[in-house]
Amino acid sequence: MRRRTVRARLRSVVAALAVATALPATVTAQAATAAEPAPPFEQQVLFKAAQDPGYACYRIPAVVTTVKGTLLAFAEGRTNDCSDAGDIDLVVKRSEDGGRTWSPLQIVNEGAGDTHGNPAPIVDRRTGRIVLAETYNTGRTDGGNCAIPCDRTPHLQYSDDDGRTWSAPRDLSAELLPPDFNSWYATGPVHGVQLTRGRHRGRLVFTVNAETWNGSRISANHAALMISDDHGAHWRIGAKDTWPIAMDGTFRQKPSEMTLAERPDGTLYVSGREQDGTDLGHRTHAVSRDGGESFTGPFTAIPDLYAPQVQCSVLPVGPGGRRLLLGCPGDPDRRRTMTIRSSYDGGRTWDTFDRSTVVTTDWSGYSDLVQADGDHVGLMYEGGAVDARDEIRFARFTLDWLKERRGADSRTTDLAWGARPAAVLGGPAVTDGAVGRALSFDGTDDAVRLPYRPQLALGERDFTASLRFRYTATRGEQPFLWMGGIGTTQPQVWVRGEPASNRITGLITVRDGAGAPRSVSVSSASAYNDGAWHQLELRRADGRLTLSVDGAVVRSAPDVPGSVSRNSPFGVHVGQRMDSRAYLTGDLDDVRVTSAGRSVLWLPLDRVYARL
Repeated sequence: MRRRTVRARLRSVVAALAVATALPATVTAQAATAAEPAPPFEQQVLFKAAQDPGYACYRIPAVVTTVKGTLLAFAEGRTNDCSDAGDIDLVVKRSEDGGRTWSPLQIVNEGAGDTHGNPAPIVDRRTGRIVLAETYNTGRTDGGNCAIPCDRTPHLQYSDDDGRTWSAPRDLSAELLPPDFNSWYATGPVHGVQLTRGRHRGRLVFTVNAETWNGSRISANHAALMISDDHGAHWRIGAKDTWPIAMDGTFRQKPSEMTLAERPDGTLYVSGREQDGTDLGHRTHAVSRDGGESFTGPFTAIPDLYAPQVQCSVLPVGPGGRRLLLGCPGDPDRRRTMTIRSSYDGGRTWDTFDRSTVVTTDWSGYSDLVQADGDHVGLMYEGGAVDARDEIRFARFTLDWLKERRGADSRTTDLAWGARPAAVLGGPAVTDGAVGRALSFDGTDDAVRLPYRPQLALGERDFTASLRFRYTATRGEQPFLWMGGIGTTQPQVWVRGEPASNRITGLITVRDGAGAPRSVSVSSASAYNDGAWHQLELRRADGRLTLSVDGAVVRSAPDVPGSVSRNSPFGVHVGQRMDSRAYLTGDLDDVRVTSAGRSVLWLPLDRVYARL
């Protein structure tokens, strides 16, 4: 304990000296700003072990703008390693010029061997006070996770001098820790909000996710809003959504690490990370129309909003806050490719990945969005060339830097019963097909994507996927059809050419109950990349997975029981990998998937027409 106190004092001295020496640099930056306009996008490393010594790792960003226009950027300073349950302090840096320059690191809350983290700051714009909710647990020295049940408790601090100094923490357990929130418990981690409209105007709101321990196992998940109507003096639990966990360990949803936005009509939009539930998708959302007292319905997963399992952030921007931004990695498999996506209907629907603006293709993780100044949005996010936990960056950008809102995509017909037309991406050309016409894909950005509908999720059913293909590529991955998720753990179905390995491969990955995912694949002994049309069929039936080409079976293998469409983000793509990291160079015709004697999808691919 004494060692930690001495270390904290040393840091304070170093910080004070650094403030004195940093002032001229800040003035210089402001003078340069007056001479030339800021670029539409710029970013810098905000927290990094090599840059800010004393910690082995920085994680869990959260950022707010005070009533004086100061940015406060919070993070967890992890002393010994990057583990979640070690010796962790809460730290902050301040910026008085919209995020261009920053003060030295300041300790807000010292863990002293324990974990003090999950920052959830809120700015009270009536009083100027900055409220900081946070979570404690007993620290570990072995790099392991918190024991189950975990002794997590909520606490709160505040600052009345624009984030320069902070009150002593107070324990909120009596108000916000009910008996059934007796295992995992997490504030945020992301900024909370103060309501600005309606009869609850002025209310402070932040999010919590928690678990119930029934004495032998985790038996329920909870997503909740915590609310205060007296500027943070007292708190109570508002809206709550609870999901039971079955004896076999499965559950439908686990909304966690939720981020908030107030919509122009005063409703609260809540977007959360979805962790291992059987519902499709890694993002889930809900709405409160009574100031956070209750949700209008249970959280609902968003199958075709591609993201890994990770905390993300939302922010209303533009006139009246009618546009919502989502800061979130766009790779549905792993934490990488940080993107900004938009919603123009209050979060009901979101831009697809191809319409997003990519901040970085590096590894990237947790994030928070803030209105940095009158012209710039700020994105504080975890990123790194090697690991998403390498550093925390701060990016500034104007709304003009984001991709322009794109009109409707061209379409092609889906003849399956009840299906809507499929979106045509890039610009595949119509060409001569095996019978009639077909589509030719350029290997760069051409693809066909089906809009999500429940019938596309094949589940545990038998199915037959068939298509005609023609290509001459000799290298690269050549995706023909992709259904479901991606990676080694997500349920999926795909078939692709692998010319460098001289084969065509079909694969399914399944989840069965709470068991680990399993995969089975079948491959041909030829790539069939001879420039001629070939007929392909991937069939799951009679306990086997079978690949046929031109009517002849080329490989068959025992099936693995389970669902090919569960848990993961869900997309159906023709000519493209789900994560956009590979495109087909070649031609496709008459793509069909049937199950139980009915067409799940049927794409003739004989024409493309504009959507008015």
